[in-house]
Amino acid sequence: MSPEFGHRLREGIFPAPGEIRRTAVAIIGGGVSGLSAAWKLDKAGVGDFLVLELEREVGGNSRSGQSPLVAYPWGAHYLPLPTRESRAVRELLSDLGVLQGDPLASRPAYDERYLCATPQERIFRDGLWEEGLLPRLGLSPAERDQQKRFQARMEEMKHARGRDGRRVFALPMELSSRDPAWLALDRISFQDWLVENRFTAPSLHWLAHYACRDDYGTAYDQTSAWAGLHYFACRSGEADNAAPDAVLTAPEGNGWLAKALARRAGGRALTGAVVWRLQEATNGILVDCWLPGENRSLRIQAEQAVWAAPAFVLSRVWGAMPAALRQGVLAGGHAPWLVANLHLDDFPEERRGAQPAWDNVLYDSPGLGYVTATHQLIRRRLKGTVFTYYRALHDLPPAAGRRLLLETPREVWAGNILAELERVHPDIRSLATRLDVFRNGHAMRRPVPGSLWGGERERLAAFRSRRLTLAHADLSGFSVFEEAQYRGVVAAERVLERLGAPFVSSVDG
Repeated sequence: MSPEFGHRLREGIFPAPGEIRRTAVAIIGGGVSGLSAAWKLDKAGVGDFLVLELEREVGGNSRSGQSPLVAYPWGAHYLPLPTRESRAVRELLSDLGVLQGDPLASRPAYDERYLCATPQERIFRDGLWEEGLLPRLGLSPAERDQQKRFQARMEEMKHARGRDGRRVFALPMELSSRDPAWLALDRISFQDWLVENRFTAPSLHWLAHYACRDDYGTAYDQTSAWAGLHYFACRSGEADNAAPDAVLTAPEGNGWLAKALARRAGGRALTGAVVWRLQEATNGILVDCWLPGENRSLRIQAEQAVWAAPAFVLSRVWGAMPAALRQGVLAGGHAPWLVANLHLDDFPEERRGAQPAWDNVLYDSPGLGYVTATHQLIRRRLKGTVFTYYRALHDLPPAAGRRLLLETPREVWAGNILAELERVHPDIRSLATRLDVFRNGHAMRRPVPGSLWGGERERLAAFRSRRLTLAHADLSGFSVFEEAQYRGVVAAERVLERLGAPFVSSVDG
């Protein structure tokens, strides 16, 4: 969220609306959830909708950039092979021609241009690159045995089912088992679960910590064990022409998905629009938004509204929000996050070890590592590339992390990032022609222990209103593409029911 515009909501001072525009459905938020809601409405033949987005571009955490050389991500950079439960994701990929054949097949084929080129990932540790994410060089036989036991346990959990017959860790998470014995994992941290199950190997604790920072922006000792295990056990998708651990990606990360969804919205998106007030009326819902570029407010009068922006913002704009819902939107908190794109004249010097990979992880470093935008163009040897660097501010309380993002000058971030990467690529500073930094103070909802089951998140997801429907990954408790898309599609289908429009469900089997 642009701080200069988003923080204006705290002040609550906006010009009165001077114009009224009417639409059947107002979608507030142009991230993956909002665009997915628009996609579903459009597929059902309901084209009278308007997407309102605060930023200058839609896409949310899946936005991307473009240089003269290559496109590159500003956030999410991959999509795992979708499981059979991720019906809406498979339907979308089928629409785009990326999934080939029957989208309900157990092992469909995918367009090879979107399957991540090899080598997919590597890790820099003790001055060497190793292929894969789990360190292996120089480890004792006992530690290697623990790694094997952990991997076997995760494989078991991929297929485990609760007493209600559901998969224990499904994606989307709403389809997971409600067996109390498994949901109890939400009450402890992922670190505690490892210790309780005699996983003491430093390499496994590093991997668990890395996974939680990477997907949730949160340290593993502050992450629900259910969420931590979900990261490893929910990814059970398979392909006819790829290994099970393959991912779908493009130079711009998930930007290609956001752009495809945006095309379906067509000209029905209004960007640079700050929604500052919601009011339910007798014959609809009123959505007041401020247009900073014109310094005026516009009123949208809609039959239905979909709130697809971060849940905590809703408390700022809906004065009549029920008290119980207010507790739900503010629970959990959001993790701050930093992304930087380094434009390089040429590929930097490599240390000894694995050949250049798409995902490059740093074992002992403040940042998570970087992805290489030109890796998918491996058949074309380009002189130059873009590295997208990620850092979760997990080591600070979220509010302190946001202050650090706001108060630290770009030049300081750039200097720190270059110094960090110089340990890996000694000549990177001389090759960098540009370094852009993106600060995301509220990047993703934090799945802290106790936040996913039996509390505020479930009340938030269960909320029903005659005119307003909620749709955002916040309803799942953590932010990944599959969750955001699912929540958007579910919201759209509820709106279609209220409008009396016929449709075929994309989420119900």
